[in-house]
Amino acid sequence: MSTPSATRTLSLREIGQAQRGTREDEVVIAVSPAFASTFTKTIVDVPHAEVLRQLLAGVEEQGMHARVIRVWDTADLAAISHLGARLSGSGIAVGILSRGTTMIHQKDLARLSNLELFPQSPLLDAEVFRRIGSNAAQYAKGESPEPVPTRNDQMARPRWQAKAALLHLKEFDCIVPDRKPVEVEPAFELSNTG
Repeated sequence: MSTPSATRTLSLREIGQAQRGTREDEVVIAVSPAFASTFTKTIVDVPHAEVLRQLLAGVEEQGMHARVIRVWDTADLAAISHLGARLSGSGIAVGILSRGTTMIHQKDLARLSNLELFPQSPLLDAEVFRRIGSNAAQYAKGESPEPVPTRNDQMARPRWQAKAALLHLKEFDCIVPDRKPVEVEPAFELSNTG
C-alpha cells in the first residue's frame, strides 16, 4: 500500500490585459501560451508550479516585486522575454517556455539579445530557477550579478531533441494570434496523489 504524497498544482487566473508596470522594483515573469495549462511540467518533469514558485521566491528574496503575465501570440522565447521586459516597471523580465527554456531580458536590448539565456532546459532544476529569479531581481536593482551557473551536457541536445521538437509544435498550437498579453494571478494548491 503506497502512502499518498502531496503535489503542488498551479493555476493562472487572468485578471486583465497586461499593462506597462510603474513600479521600479518590479520584475515581470512572462510565460508562454501553454505554460501551466496545456502543459504542467518541463521537458524533464519539473512541475510548472515548482518552476514559478522558485522564480517568484528568487525575486522576492532580493526584496523585489514579481508580476506574472501570459503571452498569447507567440511561442518564441526571445519575443516573450522582450515583451515582458517592455512591460516591466524595472525593464527586466524572465521569459519561460513550457518545456523550461528560460531567458532574462532587458527592455533596451535588441529582441535577440539578452542578459542571460538558459537554452538547455533538460538541465534546469528548481535551484537553477530560483537563482534565475534572484539574478533577474539583481539586474532590476541595477546590480551586475554573476551569471547563474548551469550544467552543460553535450549529449542533452541529441538525447532530448525529438521531445523538444514535439513540445515546441504543441506549444505553437496554443498560440492565439493577435491576442494581447494578460496579467495572471498564480494560485498554488496542494493536492494528494498516490
